[in-house]
Amino acid sequence: ERTLGRDRLAAMEPRLREHAARELDPLVLAGSGDISRQFGTTYPAFVAAEWLNLPETKVYELANVASVWVDAWRRLDVEMVTSKSNEMYAMARELVAERKESPRDPLNDPASSLLAVEFDGRNLDEELIVGALRQSLVVGLVAPPLIIGAVAVHLSRDPGLHARLRREPALIPAALEEFLRLYTPYRGFSRTAAEDFEIHGRTIIPGEPVTLVYASANRDEEVFSDPDTFVLARPNIGRHLAFGAGPHRCLGMSLARLSLRIAVEELVARTVRIELAGEIEPTRMPELGPQSVPVVLIPA
Repeated sequence: ERTLGRDRLAAMEPRLREHAARELDPLVLAGSGDISRQFGTTYPAFVAAEWLNLPETKVYELANVASVWVDAWRRLDVEMVTSKSNEMYAMARELVAERKESPRDPLNDPASSLLAVEFDGRNLDEELIVGALRQSLVVGLVAPPLIIGAVAVHLSRDPGLHARLRREPALIPAALEEFLRLYTPYRGFSRTAAEDFEIHGRTIIPGEPVTLVYASANRDEEVFSDPDTFVLARPNIGRHLAFGAGPHRCLGMSLARLSLRIAVEELVARTVRIELAGEIEPTRMPELGPQSVPVVLIPA
């Protein structure tokens, strides 16, 4: 978490914008493409690389491995899932080995930060560190293609909003929060109760598993009026659960918001119109959203 402070993110922003512009350019110049499978896959890989301080030579490899892993998981191809998962573990182990040999500033490097942590007077087990870094690679590359694709679909269906965000880019952070509410890429997670808790007349006992369906909560009509409609600057938008809540909230949410804001800013600045150019392919459990979005991009 300390590698995601305000100063670190501010320093990363110019580089993230360079990556977003460069990875979006081929689609804009071609006038068409699959915004989820192309821009939505490679740009987040560069975001992860900037945060983890990975060399750019690893980025496209990382994007490809993660993309194949995700597709294999959705197709229940166990052999491919295992193969690509092991490749990501190998990347994480290589990163840990490099940082043990040449540590970096723990405030600016996640692997170095984890290696420096002491718990009960001793360092974390190396396999825990490898697992944490591998999971960071997964989370940082699974969700963005879905939310970026969902934003593109929404803007294609609401050209008035697209035009307004072009005229008033200061509205994009508020628009992003509403996009996250409507199109949160994770349906939910399971948790296990640690103590007795009563809710809606039901007592949940310790050890009982509970499924938290964030996508449903974000469209709860008792919380959000007209929940299925995009409403810019909802007064209670801060109650959405796209990043979870409480102690299990997403640690990377500040980086996610920054990278997604830049993605939307670059998309609306470089295009005057987005049109769907084919069938939208939805993802499968446990995520929610479009994993393939063929588009025609009308350049600015």
